[in-house]
Amino acid sequence: MLFTACLLDQARQHPAMQPQDALKMCYQAAFGAEHLLSDPSAARRYLLAELSACGENAAEPLSEPLSEDTVRVNLRAWNALHLPQEWLFSLFSRSCRPRAQGDTRFSQYLSIVDTLCAAEKLPFSAAQWQAEKNACLSDGIHAVHHSARYRAAEQPAYRIISARLARMLPLLTAAASRTGICIIALDGRAASGKTTLSADFSSITGAGVIHMDDFFLPAALRTPTRLSQPGGNVHYERFRDDVLPHLVHPDAFAYPRFDCASMTFSESQQVAESRIRLVEGAYSCHPQLGEYMHVRAFSDVEKTEQLLRIRTRDGDEQLQRYQERWIPMEEAYIRTYGIRENAAIIL
Repeated sequence: MLFTACLLDQARQHPAMQPQDALKMCYQAAFGAEHLLSDPSAARRYLLAELSACGENAAEPLSEPLSEDTVRVNLRAWNALHLPQEWLFSLFSRSCRPRAQGDTRFSQYLSIVDTLCAAEKLPFSAAQWQAEKNACLSDGIHAVHHSARYRAAEQPAYRIISARLARMLPLLTAAASRTGICIIALDGRAASGKTTLSADFSSITGAGVIHMDDFFLPAALRTPTRLSQPGGNVHYERFRDDVLPHLVHPDAFAYPRFDCASMTFSESQQVAESRIRLVEGAYSCHPQLGEYMHVRAFSDVEKTEQLLRIRTRDGDEQLQRYQERWIPMEEAYIRTYGIRENAAIIL
């Protein structure tokens, strides 16, 4: 979501917003919360104390976008969902980015507030905004507090995280809602961010990850009959034998990894000990694998963005191969088995 839409949405959700609060939002959207992480240990203690003291509010949204790549996570909503406190600190600390990366964005965001004030679309005047902006920035760019009016009316309690990490919030909520083993299948389209998301998710939760890319079909089994089946290019028989028996236990295990580049089996893939298991990749919800998962998730991407990502990642030659072969096969599988429609979580 672009900053203009986010700012207007924040003004609607939090009508006590003052010029100082808009300035704070500009700073948060541009720089994240890097100023709070100069002492990580102190930041962690402060967050855990605030989480313990702020109570719960299931009516609050868990997250509110502040810009296209910055999100506010509300602490009372986090508590209401019984999400682990350490997960939030990990999200928060991993969202820090160097200050220099936000300087241009900060100026752009200030200009957007200028424009919206001039159009009388914010709950304060252009004159009020200019006076606050000039006073606050007279000694350089720095973080500011919420206004007294905003604090009294809104009682803000939140942390800032990156939108990339915020994408996994539905998965974190699903994992936290189960007390025992939680098995998540993350299916989706090529270049939709499944592998990156699974790595982030594992780093936050300690989940053991199984990659469906390790189960593509060996050459000897790639018959015309097999490949004509939707999703037939995945070695679901081996997945059933080598992975499914282990998913119901938290113990670490390993499975043989098939390397598509060499078309041979390479070193074993280790899966960490954890009560949370994440099976990521296209075909992870194939009907031949059965109803092994507790949560079905689908990672989506718009077509133009998908092709751009593949070209950037793999080059033009591989892009052509994806367009001619892999994407049509994935789309046939998704369409035939209603993979997106049957997912409980769409990312």
